[in-house]
Amino acid sequence: MNRSDAVLGFQQTFGRAPTVVTRAPGRVNLIGEHTDYNDGFVMPAAIGFATWTAMGPLADVDSRRLLRVFAGNKSEQVEIDLDHPGPPLQRHWSDYVRGIAVELERDGHRLAPGNAWFAGDVPDGAGVSSSAALEMSVGLALLTHSGIAVDPVKLALAGQRAEHHFAGTKCGIMDEFISSNGRAGHALLLDCRSLEFRLLPIPDSLRLVICDTGVKHELAGGEYNARRAQCEEGVEFLRTYVPGIRALRDVSPAQFAHSCGGLSDVVRRRCRHVVSEIARVADFADALESRDLARLGPLMHASHVSLRDDYEVSCEELDTLVELAGNAPGTVGARMTGGGFGGCTVNLVEASKTAAFQAVIEAGYAQATGHRPRVFVTEAAAGASVA
Repeated sequence: MNRSDAVLGFQQTFGRAPTVVTRAPGRVNLIGEHTDYNDGFVMPAAIGFATWTAMGPLADVDSRRLLRVFAGNKSEQVEIDLDHPGPPLQRHWSDYVRGIAVELERDGHRLAPGNAWFAGDVPDGAGVSSSAALEMSVGLALLTHSGIAVDPVKLALAGQRAEHHFAGTKCGIMDEFISSNGRAGHALLLDCRSLEFRLLPIPDSLRLVICDTGVKHELAGGEYNARRAQCEEGVEFLRTYVPGIRALRDVSPAQFAHSCGGLSDVVRRRCRHVVSEIARVADFADALESRDLARLGPLMHASHVSLRDDYEVSCEELDTLVELAGNAPGTVGARMTGGGFGGCTVNLVEASKTAAFQAVIEAGYAQATGHRPRVFVTEAAAGASVA
């Protein structure tokens, strides 16, 4: 998928050339899982799969402020009246478009009517944030089409609110933030409390390899909410020993080890994962900056073990992929990524050995599960931009 595809799609749908074309990528998280809603740190990277949006003025005169939006991957079109956008939670792809438009208007931006066409190659259902790519691509197109200056951080926050209010997903800020603010060749160390961030170079010798289990277990939604509640329970208890803490982010590993004795076994393990994972993110950042690649693999493995044993959000399929990666050519590090209970692993792999790595993963996973995994090789990509 590229700019020419977006232009052609718009022309075939609306009979004229677009005036604006934008792109926004999906993402993968290298380390820092379930830390975002604990005010912690995450380290995502934008990936080389993106959603493209082409936009232009309406061809006809209409008294309403209409958005006519065509989804190229779905071959479906909707109309959204910006003055009367309709209810949220319609369980349709248009929720994301309606949501980002409404949230941008709530930020004080009066959007111009127009025609929009979008499509992309972000793997759907693989946990690499196709929804954030859609929100950031369409949001950037709406602002640019309307002649409004773009603040990438505010655009990301509007996308997060769109997820909350229109899709019903109480997500953290990571997905929209990296889609909007990523830089080619870099991971992004994000403080989920302050939204301050630092870009960290990924060596040219490495590739990001995403391995999709092809499964998503049904208990994920309820278990996710349970994990959040258990973390909050832990914070309430730990305030007795660490006064003034707002979230687990404020507790060091040493403080936690000294204070956790009165917690139940389950809550202690949940909190131990978060506290240790935040520390691992800092160590991972230090290793990347110093180009100490030998430290990356053990940190990624420790993250996966913690997610598997303490946070209990892995599953047999994810564990299989991580185990296979440990014996595959070129592996620097491997771990589950995302919310868990299925989805993907993220792997750092030597660029010259990605084909051999992929062959081992595909054959081994098929033998273990009877299913062939989807494997995507990519580099860290740039964030949302006008193309």
